[in-house]
Amino acid sequence: MRVRKPRSRALTAAVAALVLLVTGCSGGQTRDDRTIRLRFQSLAWQKESVDANKELVEEWNAAHPDIQVEYVQGNWDSVHDQLLTSFEGGEAPDIIHDASDDLADFAYGGYLADLSELLPERLRSDIPEQSWETTTFGDGIYGVPFLQEPRVLIANKKILESSGVRVPTAVKPWSWAEFRQVTKDLTAKMGEGKYGIAWPLKEPVSVTLNLGLSAGGRLFHRGDDGKVTIDFTEGDAVVPGTIHDQVDVDGSASRGTLGMGGSDSLPGLFGGKYAMVPLGFSYRQQIVQQAPEGFEWTVLPAPAGPGGPVQGVSPQTLSVSEDSAHQKEAVQFIDFMLRPPNMVRLAKGDWMLPTGMRALKDPALHTQKDGWATGAALAGDLRPAPAQSVRGYPEWKDKVATPAYQEYYSGAIDEDELRKRLVEDGNLVLARYQR
Repeated sequence: MRVRKPRSRALTAAVAALVLLVTGCSGGQTRDDRTIRLRFQSLAWQKESVDANKELVEEWNAAHPDIQVEYVQGNWDSVHDQLLTSFEGGEAPDIIHDASDDLADFAYGGYLADLSELLPERLRSDIPEQSWETTTFGDGIYGVPFLQEPRVLIANKKILESSGVRVPTAVKPWSWAEFRQVTKDLTAKMGEGKYGIAWPLKEPVSVTLNLGLSAGGRLFHRGDDGKVTIDFTEGDAVVPGTIHDQVDVDGSASRGTLGMGGSDSLPGLFGGKYAMVPLGFSYRQQIVQQAPEGFEWTVLPAPAGPGGPVQGVSPQTLSVSEDSAHQKEAVQFIDFMLRPPNMVRLAKGDWMLPTGMRALKDPALHTQKDGWATGAALAGDLRPAPAQSVRGYPEWKDKVATPAYQEYYSGAIDEDELRKRLVEDGNLVLARYQR
């Protein structure tokens, strides 16, 4: 079934369109000079990334005087609520930068344009089907996935090499059991007050679910009727069980980092307090910028299960507002932004990997320096995040899963209680979105 716009949204859009005709002050409109003006809201935040996005907008505007794009700066921390408000108010940007795991409610709510018939074949064929699955809801495509990042282990090279443990590769990563043993060995060799691993889990849900794919965990299961339910299987227990045991049984993971964000853990890594920290691939930029002189680091693949180093990702996406008066032109701009050379520029600016197959072959993304080659080697094993198309996921994550995982990792609850909360409380939340 194709996602349809609710009747109330259509009325909201009609009122907004009438207001815009009267005021003539919104993006996506054709002004008196016949120039089409589009607003592009970008969530780029690192300087290199912001510069790359703004340069591409300038290049487009110089080559397309009849279709001008205005760069609008957004913010990852508030984008969901900000977009919802702008959609309801009829003032959404024409071109929307977001992440694929944030799109489901917007797509099913009728806020995003179905791009199925608008996307050029070049773009469709260049991005693998597994990436398109992250932005497909019902029969429609509601975003173009263009940047992605695996979760990797950033390791203190000197500590790792002096310990004598086996150093994993993308071809032969550690198993989850071996990983647990390695962190115990490292902790024993490093001395009191130091740890083999630090897990910064201020936002524990996506980390747990995405890494869980490697052990066969899925958590979310879609039935023949199309409805999604939660089931906590043996595979779903591997990753959270490993983290729990490292913190609460082995003492090989620092309890103090559980409430931290990734950036908060870097001083401890630089100072030798932690041998390794699991982080998103893009954190390498902060390490290059912030690491003290003489600090040697390396990028290792995350642990893997029987199926190999598979993990879930939620790519960054570019979507078009359903209310945009110029959807075709908005897609033309997206196609320009995501030409292979431009996609490489965006990937390098964000220190991430492109989804496009041609861009991914660029030699600049396969160098040993700063771990680019390790990340590129993992690209073929990236899969859609388990909760990718689940309606109600944001509420489940915030109200059920985040506190449950946090309490489990800290030792406040056991695995049975974790399972009960995720499944019983979680299914009550999802049911409200699937009536």
